[in-house]
Amino acid sequence: MLQNLSPFKTKFLLAALPDVPFDGWTEALMERTAGQLKIAPHKIDMEFPRGVRDLVPYFSLWATDETIKKMKKTGLESLRVRDRITLGVRTRLEILAPHKQAVSSAMSFMALPPHSFSLPKLVWHAADKIWWAAGDTATDYNHYTKRLLLSGVLTSTTLYWLNDT
Repeated sequence: MLQNLSPFKTKFLLAALPDVPFDGWTEALMERTAGQLKIAPHKIDMEFPRGVRDLVPYFSLWATDETIKKMKKTGLESLRVRDRITLGVRTRLEILAPHKQAVSSAMSFMALPPHSFSLPKLVWHAADKIWWAAGDTATDYNHYTKRLLLSGVLTSTTLYWLNDT
């Protein structure tokens, strides 16, 4: 389920995001974006074999990757661990802010039964990456409890952020 990040996929995602608030995460969105970028359908099928069902999780992976890149550019060494984690959560929301409608639509899409098993994996992946970026080296049960707690924080914070006007 977790895909590798690639410049092609990222370019495609960034081209599709402005249309998501109007079209939702649909196959029509994929076709329109491919047309805008003048990409042959077989190339899209190779990169996103399950179509939009691969593009939506890629959005989360992209946001996580951007979060980690931005976190590493700050002076993490001078921050306490809890401040590093706070920075990770805040940074993720800042990266997603221009795409708030797409996030809302993605969460609705991922909550549907055929996709709902992927959502916890994506949240765990984000929590795991943020903890590693914060310098966590735990390998005992703390490794799992930290990620579980941060997964809950990421979920509740994102839901609150989506409803905040």
